[in-house]
Amino acid sequence: MSKEILDDAERRMKSAVESTRKELANIRTGRANVGLLDHVMVSAYGAELPVNQTATISIPEPRQILITPFDRSQLGAIEKAILKSDLNLNPNNDGNAIRLNIPPMTEERRKQMVKQTHTEIEHGRVAIRNVRRDANEHLQKKEKAHAISEDECKRSQEQVQKLTDKYIHELDEIQKHKEAELMEV
Repeated sequence: MSKEILDDAERRMKSAVESTRKELANIRTGRANVGLLDHVMVSAYGAELPVNQTATISIPEPRQILITPFDRSQLGAIEKAILKSDLNLNPNNDGNAIRLNIPPMTEERRKQMVKQTHTEIEHGRVAIRNVRRDANEHLQKKEKAHAISEDECKRSQEQVQKLTDKYIHELDEIQKHKEAELMEV
């Protein structure tokens, strides 16, 4: 019975780490990253589609993203979607493709991004701790209902703590990597 609780806790902690990873992918570093366009939606073919479903996205240079639409008639729609997004980048349309030049970040902007990274990592830590709390509460309820022994409850809580430590350590590693990426000139 406590195995189900542990499996569920681990699944939810992994999910929290992945969610944090996705949020951090949206934080712009000084170099081009196709993940920047993940949340940009294009009005194409009567629907809202992600850019990567309407075009090929590549990085020809470290500070440039090249967007080549599958259908050239979608160039304007893609350009409009990028302008509407919160990327603050000016698309250069050459009639065949769109180029996004990523400007180098100022020291102040880098520090701002590091703070944003700290905030996202902390959200991830809180999510993991909430999963730990939920799992421990479920274990204590099972113990009170005499579904598991006191020893099994303690052992399971220790395993939940080990999972928590493991995933928080993973977030710490992600944070170090992202900060190094942000501060790289």
